[in-house]
Amino acid sequence: MLYDLSKLPLQTLLRPISDAGAALVRLDERIARSPVGQGWLERSHYTDACASLWLDGEAVHLEDLVLHDAGHDIRSPTHELTIARDVLRTRRRIVANPPSWALSAEGLRSLRGQGSGDLETKAVVTRMGDGAGSGQRTQVGQGVERDTDAEDPLDAELAAIDAVLARTTAVINEARAPGRRPERPRDPLVSDLDWDEDERLDEWRAVITEVDGLPPVLRAIIALDAWNSLQVLQHAPWLGRLLAASILREAGLTTPLHLAAVNSGLRSVPFERRRHPGRNTRLLAILNGLLAAAENGLKEHDRLLLARQMLERHLVGRRTSSMLPELIDLVMARPLVSAGMVADRLGVTSRAALRVIAELQLREMTGRGRFRAWGVI
Repeated sequence: MLYDLSKLPLQTLLRPISDAGAALVRLDERIARSPVGQGWLERSHYTDACASLWLDGEAVHLEDLVLHDAGHDIRSPTHELTIARDVLRTRRRIVANPPSWALSAEGLRSLRGQGSGDLETKAVVTRMGDGAGSGQRTQVGQGVERDTDAEDPLDAELAAIDAVLARTTAVINEARAPGRRPERPRDPLVSDLDWDEDERLDEWRAVITEVDGLPPVLRAIIALDAWNSLQVLQHAPWLGRLLAASILREAGLTTPLHLAAVNSGLRSVPFERRRHPGRNTRLLAILNGLLAAAENGLKEHDRLLLARQMLERHLVGRRTSSMLPELIDLVMARPLVSAGMVADRLGVTSRAALRVIAELQLREMTGRGRFRAWGVI
C-alpha cells in the first residue's frame, strides 16, 4: 500500500498552513518568555495524553492519569490508563532527547520498544541468576576466573555479579551491532501475523523523505495523514501524532522543550472530517486541529498566568523559608495534586501537606471526602 503524493491541493492548503504556523510560533514565543511556561509544558503532556485516548475511542480521566503517574492511584489502573501513561512517557522521552532523535532510525526503534535501552533492561532481567551457584568456578570478563567456593561468602556474590555484568554487556553489544534488528515473537491472539509493521514503517519513512524540503507544517500534516492511511503500527496508532509534532520541533517551529499538543487540537475536529475519504478534507482537518491547539494553548496559558498571580498574593509577608512557593510551582505543573503528592514534593507529612494546601486556599477538585485532590483551574 503506497501513499500517493501527487496532486496535493496546495492552493487550498496555503492559507490554513500559514495561519497554523503563525499561531504555533506565537504560542511558542509566549511560553518561552512566560513565568508559567514550564508549568504549561508539564500540563500539556497530561492533557494531550488523555486527548490521544479520546481520539482512539477511549476515555481516561485526567485525575486518574495524574495520580497514576505520581504513584498515588486510588484504584487499579485500567488498560486505557496504561496506554495513556505510555503516551505521557513517550512525550517526555521525545522532549528529553534532541529534536532529530524521534524521527531517526534509532529513535523509531526505541519508541516502538525495540531500542537498545529496552534490550538492556531485558538482558539484565533474563540473565539474572545465570552463573550464580552453577559451579565451583565462574568466568569473569575476558578469561579471568574466581573460585566461588572460597571461605569468604562475599567473593562468591561478587563473582556472580561480575558474571551477570559480563554476559549483559555481551548481549547489549551484540544488539547494538549495525544492521541488527531485534526480533520478537508475535502472538497471533494479539497481533495480526499479516501486518508487516516494518514494511509499513519503511513506506512511511519514504514519504517523509519525499516531502523533505516542504514547509514544516505541510510536512507534519502529510506525515500524520500518511501514518493514518498506511496504518503503520497495529497497537500504537497514537505514535504517529507525536511524530508529526516532532517534525515541527525538529524544523525549529517550536522550541526543543515544546512538543505541540496535536491530540488536544484534533479533539475539536469532528470525526467525519478527520476520517473523511477525501485527502483534501483530512489535511484541512489536521490543519484546523493544529490551529485549535495553538489557540487553546494561548487561552490555557493566560488562565494559568492569572492563577499564579492570584496564588502569589498569599506569599506577601511570608518568610523566605516558606514552602508555599514550591507548592505553587507544583500546582502550576500539575492539573491537580493530592496530599500525598504534596507531601512527597515538600518532604513533609500528609497532615502538614493538608495544612499548607489550606494556607494556599486551593480549590478542591473531586468533591469527595476521601482521596481528595486540589487544583487551581
